[in-house]
Amino acid sequence: MAAKENFIKEFNQAFANGDIPFILDCLTESIEWVMIGGNTHRGKAAFEMEMSKMKDFEMMEMKIDKVITHGKFASANGRFKINEKEQEETYGFCDVYEFDSFKGLKIKNITSYVILLNEK
Repeated sequence: MAAKENFIKEFNQAFANGDIPFILDCLTESIEWVMIGGNTHRGKAAFEMEMSKMKDFEMMEMKIDKVITHGKFASANGRFKINEKEQEETYGFCDVYEFDSFKGLKIKNITSYVILLNEK
């Protein structure tokens, strides 16, 4: 498995586990997180604030279907199931990552596509 592919899998697992220190360590100071259909968060402080809002959700399951890497870019897609206020919901996601350099493992940009699925 390529280093960036493994890194993306670890990053997503940290997201599922709510491991904010690990996640922040993977980001550049000028990280930009674009949530399609939502907000854009710029900088580590804004990223951390958005992550702290997610503590209200219990991640029940996450499955990564595919990870694709090429040069400074990577993407991952899959599904996750959360429990929020006693209600389970399943989402499909695709994240597109840009790294700070060709060989670097610091993420400088994430574009996230997340949709609610009809399955439970």
